[in-house]
Amino acid sequence: MADLITVSVDSDVANAYRSASDSERRKLDLLINLRLRDATASEKSLREVMLEISRNAQQRGLTPEILQSILDEE
Repeated sequence: MADLITVSVDSDVANAYRSASDSERRKLDLLINLRLRDATASEKSLREVMLEISRNAQQRGLTPEILQSILDEE
């Protein structure tokens, strides 16, 4: 059984999550869970981990528009 927490996100992220299919939301939940697990198990600060994730996504060409497009796919 999973514990529920509340995380503040910007409105675009919230809207994308809400509009995602159940399958996509489960994938996002898993991704977030894995990232939070990495962040809390790391000796790096949460901020360092978040910056690293952001840099990696940007280096791979992920933009807010591309993320939205991925979330819009069904």
